[in-house]
Amino acid sequence: MAFLIRTIDFTAAGREIIRDRVVDQNSLTIGRAAENDIHLPDLAVEQNHVRIDLQGDGTLAVAALGTLGFALDGRVVTEGTIDPRTGGEISLGAARFAVASEADGRTIITIRQVVADEGKGDALRGFALASVLPSKRAMSWAFASAILLLLLLVPVASHLLRSPAKPDPTGKTPGTVLMDSAWTSGELSLKHHSLKDNCESCHVDAFESVQDETCISCHKDTGDHAPMPRLAKGSPALSPGDALQWRIAEGFGKEGPLGCVACHSEHEGPKRQPAGGEAFCSDCHNKLDTRLTDTALANAHDFGKGHPQFRPVYFASFGAAKPVRAAPGAKPVERSGLVFPHDVHMNARGGAARMAVSLSQYGKPLECKDCHILTSDRLSFKEVKMEDSCEGCHSLVSGRTAAGGFSKLRHGDIKDLAEDLARVSSGPRARVGPARQRPGQIGSASPYRADFGRPVRAYIGLSNALSAGGVCTECHLPTRGPTGQADLFPVNLPDRFLSSGYFNHEAHKREKCTDCHAADTSKVASDLLIPDLKSCRDCHLGATAVKTKKIVPSDCAMCHAYHLPAGQWQGLRSPKGPAPHYKPRPQAAPSPAKTKVAAVLATARQKP
Repeated sequence: MAFLIRTIDFTAAGREIIRDRVVDQNSLTIGRAAENDIHLPDLAVEQNHVRIDLQGDGTLAVAALGTLGFALDGRVVTEGTIDPRTGGEISLGAARFAVASEADGRTIITIRQVVADEGKGDALRGFALASVLPSKRAMSWAFASAILLLLLLVPVASHLLRSPAKPDPTGKTPGTVLMDSAWTSGELSLKHHSLKDNCESCHVDAFESVQDETCISCHKDTGDHAPMPRLAKGSPALSPGDALQWRIAEGFGKEGPLGCVACHSEHEGPKRQPAGGEAFCSDCHNKLDTRLTDTALANAHDFGKGHPQFRPVYFASFGAAKPVRAAPGAKPVERSGLVFPHDVHMNARGGAARMAVSLSQYGKPLECKDCHILTSDRLSFKEVKMEDSCEGCHSLVSGRTAAGGFSKLRHGDIKDLAEDLARVSSGPRARVGPARQRPGQIGSASPYRADFGRPVRAYIGLSNALSAGGVCTECHLPTRGPTGQADLFPVNLPDRFLSSGYFNHEAHKREKCTDCHAADTSKVASDLLIPDLKSCRDCHLGATAVKTKKIVPSDCAMCHAYHLPAGQWQGLRSPKGPAPHYKPRPQAAPSPAKTKVAAVLATARQKP
């Protein structure tokens, strides 16, 4: 006898698909295994789950082949009988098998997939929340109104009714605007993270970008890169697209491309403000002399390919009031007022080395770090002091004290030196004549000593110390004062030799000092031991260079800062009228400038 197996499936659009096939045999197996007559890819079905056998009386015997049963007409059983003439239904997992008899006597088994909760929806619908809640449309309008009220109207009303916020760099003042945190576009940077609950400290006016004047209220000591008129004139022209975007931004109250927020963006996460890339500097400095024809700065765009030679500052004459910058390519001669041969002190087999080995303060030949000590920030060096670095070998001891200690001459001021020498000169003199005394009145007095005449020994000692060949001229250059008296040239050394650059000595601690500074071969103190550009390029090239074990890609911000400490920023808007964006130092006269950066840009570019 044959079985007619009819499978009913549905497409995604809900269209019914019917497939028929005939199995000409007296028994069928159903299960998850592929070799079954009816294959059900359902994990709820065993590999070989049910067997259907045709009986002699025309009925079907259904039996479970595994441990799991099956549902027959709604009851879970392990075996049962179905009469095709009256029909029956078998349930296995999500499949339903409807058994019936055709007119020609064949048994038809119809297979269809059903949803687990099919038929139960109507019965359970009364218990759902949808039966008691408002409609979706009503809830949508209610939620939209609540958002509009809480996140827009409440913050705006609170902002309009609040008192003006005062600058608080510490961030300890709580905010007074309600629900304003819902407007934030991201977390603040690490430097401004303390202001997260006080939005109005920066956003003073509603729906307006943060203004320069607000930034300056806290950052009062931040110097500008250059006076604003020159900065505007030296900037390259904007592309048509950028110019259009800035015009639109200025229409919404945002200041021009030279404003604070043009570079310092916020709400990008709790991180440090990254330094601008190489292009940030080279856009202006690459061809700066074509826009600022009177500039003293050389063009620069890449440290490895286009960077001017270093021009360290130094004192070109003895006793000069101000240092000068070295001319490009020149070999400067420093007039510091000192006599100090580095090579003598760094010679590991010289007299200075042998003396240092014998002293407990050193115990070995002199090294650079014995005199040049890093500052607490590990970036620069402390001032070399005679008492700390030189006196171990160049003693200033002048005699013994009454208590058995040692007295020494003071260093640094010639007046102090003269007083110390006078004190030494006023000590006991040698006796005149033999120690035996004559009898009588003259013999009972104190013995005569060599105290006759003016006490000139102190003056002679001072003159000898300050003159050529004296103890002071071992390290200092002698000269003559206004009245012809012996004197010394003052020590003149700049605080920083590369005043426009930044150098981190801590980052180079693995390098030898002599790799950059030729101190071991320097015979005179007039040598300016500042490395040139070529020595730095042995390791540092531009930002686009390929990083290797020796080459370090270096952008401008590695050595240079944008904000200089020469002046102060000033707000673009002032209640008393126009004010320059750049506030000069007190001795300089203020230069007029328009309040709007865009106007300054336009005016500067109109000038030849």
